[in-house]
Amino acid sequence: MAHSDSLLFPAAVRALAARHADAASPDAARALRDRLSEREGAVLRLMTAGLTNAEIAERLGVGPATVKTHVAGVPAKLGVRDRTQAVIAAYECGFVRPG
Repeated sequence: MAHSDSLLFPAAVRALAARHADAASPDAARALRDRLSEREGAVLRLMTAGLTNAEIAERLGVGPATVKTHVAGVPAKLGVRDRTQAVIAAYECGFVRPG
């Protein structure tokens, strides 16, 4: 991944998540949501769509540095290694649904 700007294979992650979507529970999605601020949740949703940091910044009307801070903080709050694992966790728990 180049500078963690975008997810390399968003379609592949969505396809994988779709196979496991039935196992997701509302409690798991709520637990993930409770760990994140509202803005971090919005950033994570846009990350799951495969948007770059610049695209996320544009969509949210914030600066790239703000997005970079949130992108770095989300994996830490979720207890995962990186951006890709954060996206996978979001799908696995049902925080976002493949679509």
